[in-house]
Amino acid sequence: MYIFVFYWFIVSPPLTQAAHRLEPEVSWRNLVCFVHCCFRHLQPCLACGAGDQNLFTSVYPTLSQQLPREPMEWRRSYGRAPKMIHLESNFVQFKEELLPKEGNKALLTFPFLHIYWTECCDTEVYKATVKDDLTKWQNVLKAHSSVDWLIVVVENDAKKKNKTNILPRTSIVDKIRNDFCNKQSDRCVVLSDPLKDSSRTQESWNAFLTKLRTLLLMSFTKNLGKFEDDMRTLREKRTEPGWSFCEYFMVQEELAFVFEMLQQFEDALVQYDELDALFSQYVVNFGAGDGANWLTFFCQPVKSWNGLILRKPIDMEKRELIQRQEATLLDLRSYLFSRQCTLLLFLQRPWEVAQRALELLHSCVQELKLLEVSVPPGALDCWVFLSCLEVLQRIEGCCDRAQIDSNIAHTVGLWSYATEKLKSLGYLCGLVSEKGPNSEDLNRTVDLLAGLGAERPETANTAQSPYKKLKEALSSVEAFEKHYLDLSHATMEMCTSIGRARSAKLVGKDLAEFYMRKKSPQKAEMYLQGALKNYLAEGWALPITHTRKQLAECQKHLGQIENYLQTSSLLASDRHLTEEERKYFCQEILSFASQQTVSPGHKIVLPMQSFAQLRDLHFTPSTAVVHVGGVLSVEITICSQMPVPVRVEQIAISVHFSIEKNSYRKTAEWLTKHKASNGVIHFPTEPSPFPAAQNSLPALELYEMFERSPSDNSLHTTGIICKNVHMLLRRQESSASLDVPSGVALEDGAHVLKCSSVTLEPGANTITFRTQAKEPGTYTLRQLSASVGPVWFVLPHIYPLVQYDVYSQEPQLHVEPLADSLLAGIPQKVKFTVTTGHYTVKNGDSLQLSNAEAMFILCHAENRAMIYSNTREKASDALLRVQSSDKVTSISLPAAPAYHMIEFELEVLSLPSAPASGGESSVLGVTEPHRKHKDTQKAGHCMATTDHKVSIDCPWSIYSTVIALTFSVPFRTRHSLLSAGTRKYVQVCVQNLSELDFQLSDSKLVDTGDGTDLQLIPLNTKSQQRISSKQSVFFVWELQWTQEPPPSLHCRFSVGFSPAAEERLSISLKPYTYEFQVENFFTLYNVKAEILPPSGAEHCKTGSLCSLEVSITRLSGLLEVDKDEALMESDEYFSTKLMYEVVDNSSNWAVCGKSSGVISMPVAAQATHRVHMEVMPLFAGYLPLPDVRLFKYLPHHSAHSSQLDADSWIENDSLSVDKHVDDQLDSSSVKSRGSVHSAASSEHKGLPMPRLQALPPGQVFNASTGMQILVLPSKDDHVLEVSVT
Repeated sequence: MYIFVFYWFIVSPPLTQAAHRLEPEVSWRNLVCFVHCCFRHLQPCLACGAGDQNLFTSVYPTLSQQLPREPMEWRRSYGRAPKMIHLESNFVQFKEELLPKEGNKALLTFPFLHIYWTECCDTEVYKATVKDDLTKWQNVLKAHSSVDWLIVVVENDAKKKNKTNILPRTSIVDKIRNDFCNKQSDRCVVLSDPLKDSSRTQESWNAFLTKLRTLLLMSFTKNLGKFEDDMRTLREKRTEPGWSFCEYFMVQEELAFVFEMLQQFEDALVQYDELDALFSQYVVNFGAGDGANWLTFFCQPVKSWNGLILRKPIDMEKRELIQRQEATLLDLRSYLFSRQCTLLLFLQRPWEVAQRALELLHSCVQELKLLEVSVPPGALDCWVFLSCLEVLQRIEGCCDRAQIDSNIAHTVGLWSYATEKLKSLGYLCGLVSEKGPNSEDLNRTVDLLAGLGAERPETANTAQSPYKKLKEALSSVEAFEKHYLDLSHATMEMCTSIGRARSAKLVGKDLAEFYMRKKSPQKAEMYLQGALKNYLAEGWALPITHTRKQLAECQKHLGQIENYLQTSSLLASDRHLTEEERKYFCQEILSFASQQTVSPGHKIVLPMQSFAQLRDLHFTPSTAVVHVGGVLSVEITICSQMPVPVRVEQIAISVHFSIEKNSYRKTAEWLTKHKASNGVIHFPTEPSPFPAAQNSLPALELYEMFERSPSDNSLHTTGIICKNVHMLLRRQESSASLDVPSGVALEDGAHVLKCSSVTLEPGANTITFRTQAKEPGTYTLRQLSASVGPVWFVLPHIYPLVQYDVYSQEPQLHVEPLADSLLAGIPQKVKFTVTTGHYTVKNGDSLQLSNAEAMFILCHAENRAMIYSNTREKASDALLRVQSSDKVTSISLPAAPAYHMIEFELEVLSLPSAPASGGESSVLGVTEPHRKHKDTQKAGHCMATTDHKVSIDCPWSIYSTVIALTFSVPFRTRHSLLSAGTRKYVQVCVQNLSELDFQLSDSKLVDTGDGTDLQLIPLNTKSQQRISSKQSVFFVWELQWTQEPPPSLHCRFSVGFSPAAEERLSISLKPYTYEFQVENFFTLYNVKAEILPPSGAEHCKTGSLCSLEVSITRLSGLLEVDKDEALMESDEYFSTKLMYEVVDNSSNWAVCGKSSGVISMPVAAQATHRVHMEVMPLFAGYLPLPDVRLFKYLPHHSAHSSQLDADSWIENDSLSVDKHVDDQLDSSSVKSRGSVHSAASSEHKGLPMPRLQALPPGQVFNASTGMQILVLPSKDDHVLEVSVT
């Protein structure tokens, strides 16, 4: 009996070229997973043994080739996704000792499936031998709890032909199934003629291979699940005493090996990541005081630091140390990472190897500290350096150059870390000092190299292996410098190429420190300046301070005095340094300033920003405006940044003088209006010549971030992310504006404000400058400087702009009313302001005012003048003397110095007469030829105004000053003529347009004409009346005459007035007067209308025709006003032609028939003409009568007008006033008649057009005005409309 074992694994696509370079010999991946198979070959006694063995040998290649060809779906527990896998087999000889013992959890040596092979075709042979062998075989399997087995019966047609008495094959198979497979008949399969090439053979192979794959996969899945459960149980016991991490490590790693053999590298990597996380958590807990006992095995002192080993798939040496619990922390971490690295490379993720390596190296350093592991000085640096280079070379071995160049961002961290550790080793071994290493350094170097051990065989033939590089770098000063500079420049170049300028500058700082130790400051300065420039651009305070300290030392060694003093001043004011450090750098400046080493007159100019800061500035006077000869004080507040008091020889402000071209800038009034009221100017708290990136950065855009599991949508990660991090951390490229300002210019001007011998205490200091203005113009404060010996600290530009103005002003006189508007007729106050300017007013100087004819200046004995300075501070007051004559008013001015103001008030009075009105118009006219009225009478409530011009002679000028005062007439007056038959009345309306209330008295109306028989009888009973603002008062007089009235009446209305709110005035006021003229006021015609109901009816009704009778009566004979072109003379009497028109504007009546006509009216007293017409009421109720209007009918004067009589005019011509009048046609037919006239116009070409002239209201009296007549509604109306008036 022969026993064979086969192994299987999942076949994946071929590895990439990189993976092949990773490990040329891949036999280590074929870790054996055993499947025990039993083979029993029975044959006749003579020739079967060897032949049977050859037969199995010939079957095995076919079996091993066909098995992995078809994929199988592998379904796992716990909801894990199914995978398609390929199976590959190998056979080993069956031995009972290979079967698993009780408690053995090994998965790699576990027999998953047992197969019994037989070619028996004889029943007797089966009963004699095969059955017993099968029984023994199954008993052994049952003893070891192995339930996964399969019996294969091989059929051979050639042997069937030699044995004719053999029963059919099915009988042997049936017997085996009945004897051993009662409940599992599928555990016995038939393989027919496996060596033949026929369809039957192929079908048999397919059925056999399918069954073999299924049973094999079922067994593996079942045993793998049981192994995982046992592993979890073991992990849950980790809190129990005696639990060993190393034992658990070996168990979970066996699971990882199984996944790796199946080429499920991702699952294998998960196992190592879980082991990594578990160990890390225990280390963290140990640092917090909760330590496990098994951790003490990893706290052994470090004796070997040969770095990571990544060129072996499995570092069996370190694995055995872990298995024996003799591994150190570095051994465990090295082995664990080497396995992770191998799997990541199989997964073609080399850049993740670099990322994980950097995290591993940093975490190992911290874990050694937490576990308090004893590490020789420099040993950890050697381990990190070797590990960095090993990882880099391992990645380079599986990637081409193009991939490496495009993924520098993943590896640059390792380059930087290796550079840092090499630098530490150089400092430790004395390879950076100026004198080279001493004996102690050499001994330390020997100890470190001894800890590296011998070079590993896999790197022995590599010229640039990490081991050789480190050994060479530590061998001599020159070799170290070469390797360190190569690494540093390579790292800087990589950082720059991927945009990590900050990291590049940090490596540059290390290079600068290296050069400083090598006494080469000229090489170090370049790197320090570059780093400082970058930090200043991005506002990193602490790196700026540290770099400046290094730069100061470098500048001191180079003898750069000015740069060193500038850097020292910046450090002396830097609050990130200790007080002692700040005092040291401040003392450096003061020590240099006290030395006399510099040549006389040589100045070292430095920026003032670090020495002191200008906080605010205050002007006195606060307007920062002063006249020529005045004193201006400038008070500044300076905050000293120095840690100790500093004696300053001189503080100066350079002032730029400019003459303003525009003359208005020289007036004190304009300057005062355009200055700050308080005179204080504040400056930025920390002005900086560098663009502070932090001040201009946008606000943080923070958002919550949630990550959920894609399978069950459960939340597993939450945090805060910044969406504009690219704006906050973006790198600002170098710019000329970021350079430290050098060569600050010290201005030397003619105008300088100085203050000498000042001690600046730390903090705020107040310094006052005083200056006397000499020349008018604008003075701009440009530069602030402070001198400490030959060292000058300069603020090159004072910003915001600070200016003060010096003016030289001409004397001026300004006159303005105290009220919004001056009212005529009452005393009004006017303010006089004399601005002396550069003129000094002496005793005897006076203002000479020419008197206006209608305006008077009132003199009072108590008038006083006030004298103010140009800052409105009261200087004195004096009695004002005013003398007035017929033509001139003299005002004596009190004595006043230059650039002062004299103010006093006077009362003026303007005559209140109103503009004249002609005829019936209410438009005001000009009453006096020397007065001008602006907008003499506007519609609405605007007051009429009058301008009075006054000429003033001033003592400082030979020219007269003309001022204009505008007075508003507070009243608007209009008049009207009222008639009652032949009786006439004149009504005068006075309207108060001002905001004041007045008391009216003594109203009069007189006739200024020649008529002596005309009397004006007043009808007003009150002698005094109050008129409020915006109100009106009416006055009425009746006209009476004994003879023929005059054709026109010239009247003058006057009324006394005074403000109602004031008591008795000291002067008598002139009355208000109003002149007007009334013409044609005598009544010539009396018009009367009467409406009669239809005959037989008592009242008028709507819709029925009523009779309208119009009576026109002449009341007087021929008068002077009648003598016009309408007057016609006949043999018996004079007559005139009139046109009447009946209109109803309220639409209450419908005029039926003719509504207008022309009549010839005799010019005789009581001559009457009656007109009859019909009207129809449209509404019911009391309706007013229609209006009757009269016009004069005037002929047109022309050469042939005498050839035509009036009738032909009336018959043939239309009127010139938008109306067609005819004696015989109604006005309703005017439109049609007009068309007839237009057709006949050719017959009367050149005929003149008559005209209509409206009669004045006073000549016509309508006796029916206001009368109403009752109209009843019709009985058949369904809707009743009533007119109410």
